Amino acid sequence: MKVKILSLSTNEDFKNLLGGKKFPSKYLTIFYKKPENKNYRYLNIGIVAKKKLGGAVIRNKIKRRLRSIVREGLKTNNIKLKYSYLFIAKKNVFEDKYNIIKEKVLKDLINVK
Repeated sequence: MKVKILSLSTNEDFKNLLGGKKFPSKYLTIFYKKPENKNYRYLNIGIVAKKKLGGAVIRNKIKRRLRSIVREGLKTNNIKLKYSYLFIAKKNVFEDKYNIIKEKVLKDLINVK
């Protein structure tokens, strides 16, 4: 079954997820919540890179990295489709190597309960 990634779009979606469960880690903070009427063919994800992390180029690179990690997680079935996720990036996401970040984030996604 092919899963399509949908980004969170409305302010309500973000506020709703911020009221859910929180999983902090070295590279990002993961907020997740089980929405009502969830369709398992879609994965709702929001990725936030705050302005204090750097300029637009750096923030976009961080978001591209995290989106790529999410796609890898879908291929290896590390992401639970019953939740909607909000990733808030930390500074180390830009500073460390991609493979190290990928391993840690995928382990964190397995630990989300």
